[in-house]
Amino acid sequence: MSAAPSGVTRAEVCVTAIAECFRDDGETLANPIGTIPMIGGRLARASFSPDLLMTDGEAVLIANDEAFEWPGGKVVETYNPYRAMFDVVWSGRRHVIMGASQIDASGNQNFASIGDDYQRPKAQLLGFRGAPGNTVNNATSYWVPNHSPRVFVEKVDVVTGVGWNRAAEAGPAALRFIDLRRVVTNLAVMDWETPERRMRLRSVHPGVAVDEVVAATGFELVVPDDVPDSRLPTPDELRLIREVIDPAGLREKEVPS
Repeated sequence: MSAAPSGVTRAEVCVTAIAECFRDDGETLANPIGTIPMIGGRLARASFSPDLLMTDGEAVLIANDEAFEWPGGKVVETYNPYRAMFDVVWSGRRHVIMGASQIDASGNQNFASIGDDYQRPKAQLLGFRGAPGNTVNNATSYWVPNHSPRVFVEKVDVVTGVGWNRAAEAGPAALRFIDLRRVVTNLAVMDWETPERRMRLRSVHPGVAVDEVVAATGFELVVPDDVPDSRLPTPDELRLIREVIDPAGLREKEVPS
């Protein structure tokens, strides 16, 4: 564990970790959902993954580096109607970053409801949305802004996004395109790069101890002997984050320093 260098915030480390999820994706539709993911996706395209395609959140693909507002107007690359979007989704040319109210060691995700009885949930959440199709057709990563045992659970109450074990149980068709990549949280980065496809601690953010991540996880993580720190943004990436992509500093509201 090392302390974060002066001036770089935890939110900016998270943005950089999200950007790394898109490295080497090539000409793919980047579909980051949420504040930090939106900033991280823009950072990836503006720095090391220039071929990524990104939408304005509505119906066009735009080339702007700004994440939320376009004071100089949108630089439209092409119209992206619903039909075209589904062509992209079902052909697998997308990398989506979703949230997770619960996620287990195999990557089964839940953001539909909390409670054992789906007919009478303790809390009704988003629903299934596109999570089942996303996880069996597209590269998928997750963003969790509050790493805790309530999110990282032994068993999810409802499966919305399909994990590695359930895809294996469903057979070769489900395994053919499933591509769960990483989980980025306010504490660390995880992946499933293990023989048994069990969640592994990939890096901890500067200033975070491995034991802190383990204690905040409700199942047994795979923890390598040597866990590196998550990388910091370069000076140019930091400039892009602060001056171009998110000048209003919305990232700091999601992950306060």
